[in-house]
This record gives sequence, structure tokens and C-alpha cells, in this order.
Amino acid sequence: MSSSGLEFTLLMPLILGCLMAANAGNLHNDFDITWGDGRGNIINNGEVLTLSLDKASGSGFQSKNEYLFGKIDMQLKLVSGNSAGTVTAYYLSSKGSTWDEIDFEFLGNLSGDPYILHTNVFSQGKGNREQQFYLWFDPTADFHTYSVLWNPQRIIFSVDGTPIREFKNMESLGVPFPKNQPMRIHSSLWNADDWATRGGLVKTDWTQAPFTASYRNFNAEACVWSNGASSCQSNSPSTNNAWLSQEMDSTNQQRLQWVQKNYMIYNYCTDTKRFPQGLPPECNMS
Repeated sequence: MSSSGLEFTLLMPLILGCLMAANAGNLHNDFDITWGDGRGNIINNGEVLTLSLDKASGSGFQSKNEYLFGKIDMQLKLVSGNSAGTVTAYYLSSKGSTWDEIDFEFLGNLSGDPYILHTNVFSQGKGNREQQFYLWFDPTADFHTYSVLWNPQRIIFSVDGTPIREFKNMESLGVPFPKNQPMRIHSSLWNADDWATRGGLVKTDWTQAPFTASYRNFNAEACVWSNGASSCQSNSPSTNNAWLSQEMDSTNQQRLQWVQKNYMIYNYCTDTKRFPQGLPPECNMS
């Protein structure tokens, strides 16, 4: 394949991703606003959820359901303009002191500077697995789809259908993997100007408040956890749960490499200063 043909192949999902929408349901059925004293709202007959932040408070929501594995999509449109100091967090998390968590966090910035997309995976209460990226589009101009594929073998983070990160199950190396604790989906918009933008050097400009992030087109192909059991256990073999064993094909491997080569700005697996005793064991695997 020519270089131009390969580039076209890699870019196609970026083009199509803007046009794709998950099956839109009523967000009232899937989420509860959990805090913010009126700063979080579900509007447009349940089609859109908004979170806002002002000097007094941010806001947040969580899913009504708990999930143990799933393929979960949500479209987000981030705080526009000067968003320095703000963080929009969108993540899955379990409860307790040895919780599991799968994180997207969007670190705001000065007008015209790119957002930083911060990712992390916690298992049994331990994180420290950060990878950070710039995006190849303006995430404030329109909605884009942010997805997590979580199955017993791997976690894949994707943006508009393009994988940006894969965290494989490497329990054989002694690396804990989130697979036993059901998680809810959470999101919050909050002020983190003590660290979010340039390590806290740039503070939130409250004259720009309220800051607002919007959500729509939630879709979950997932195992719902209820009363100590998974909905997937009772499904017949004919049920379409292909995502439970899904892995990346060669095209998606190329897309992942393209993103990591061009847009990754931090990878814990290359931070030898942070791990003077040696990089974590999963970092030594391809």
C-alpha cells in the first residue's frame, strides 16, 4: 500500500467517527445527577446531559447500572474557550479501598491551546499507569465519541472509533487487572487549577464561568451487574456479545501506533526517572 493509501486508511475512522452516533436513548433512564445543586441537567427530552462549573461548585453524574465488562460509548463536547484549570472527568469506577477504575480526563487549557486527554487504569486501588495525548481535532467545537472496550483480556480506549491505548490482562506477570469488581460510569466537571494546567501555573478565569460540558448518544453493550449476578451469565450463546472476546485487528493496530507516534505526550512506561527500580512489568511487553 502506498503511503498516501495507508494515510487514507488510517484517517477514514477519524472522518467517519464524526458522523457516527451510538443508539441514542433517554439519558434519564441511564444516569442520575449526583451532585452540583442544579448545575447538572438532562435536557432536550433526555437527549442531552450538561454539567456546569462556577466558582461555587462543579457537578457530576453516575450511571444507574453497574457493569462488569462492556463496550461503552458516549459523545462529549468539552468546555470551550479558556478552559484552563478545569477538568472534565469521564470514567468507570468500583467502590471500596481496593477499587478498579478506567479513566478519561480532559485537562483544560488556555484558548487556542490543545486539551490534554489523560488516561489511567486502576486495579485493586493502584493506578500510576498514566498515558496522555493531544487530540487531532478541537474537542470543544462539536461532539466526539469516547469509548471503552473492557473485556476479560484487555481494555481499549478509543476516540471516534480510533484506538489510542490498549491495556492488556497481564495477570500472568503479576499485574492486577480489573475483572472482578462491577463499575459504574461517572463524570464530573470540577476546578483543579492547583494542578490541571501547566502543573497549576495557570489558574481558572472565573470571569469565563459558567463552564459547561455536554454529553449525548450514550450506548452500552455490556454485562449489567445486579443482585450479585451478571446479565451475561444468563444469556443464550446466540446473544451477540462478540465484544467480550474482541481484540484489535492489524488495521486498528496501525491506527493505535499512528496515534501514539503523533499524539502521545506522556507514557508512564518510558518514565525511567519515576521508576528507578525498573519499569512496571507490563511495560516490557509489546
